[in-house]
Amino acid sequence: MENVNLEGHIGAQCANWAGLAPEKRVLNSQQMDPVVYREAMSRYAGHVQVVTTEYEGVRRGVTITAACSVSDRPPSLLVCLNNNNANNSVFFESGFFALNTLGAHHQALANAFAGFGGLPVEDRFALGEWQTLSTGAPVLSDAIVSFDCRVTDRKVTATHTVLFGEVKAVHFGRQEASLIYLDRGYRTL
Repeated sequence: MENVNLEGHIGAQCANWAGLAPEKRVLNSQQMDPVVYREAMSRYAGHVQVVTTEYEGVRRGVTITAACSVSDRPPSLLVCLNNNNANNSVFFESGFFALNTLGAHHQALANAFAGFGGLPVEDRFALGEWQTLSTGAPVLSDAIVSFDCRVTDRKVTATHTVLFGEVKAVHFGRQEASLIYLDRGYRTL
């Protein structure tokens, strides 16, 4: 097992694992250092997406990788939003959202909606062309695919809220390279 030293935070923890038999290299979540967990998750590739909504004239968009399909009957998916950002409350009030799957050419858009550069909300939205489908959520016109969803359930966890949405409409863009996040950086596939 390779020892990883992230500024001294987890090197000792990984060194302890190296001496264990593989079947003993299981982490107990009650003892897991959040830095170790984040390092492990950095090795988990995720499709970069922007989740959007609008409520009473307030638009909101957030770059995420925590989204997935739930079922095809009815067609539904989930997205995870950080509870520590009070601006995310508009997602809970609106009752709908769009999940916009980004292509390789959307890196600047992904950075803007992740908050890098400190752009105001309207300047972030100005980086793309938007339309609406069924629910009224902003849908990125050149996304690889966008899912327009009505919220059907909400589950609050320790740090995040999971929104479950029934897909009401789908917009297909061009098939092209996808934007992926892996090892704390963008990749394309």
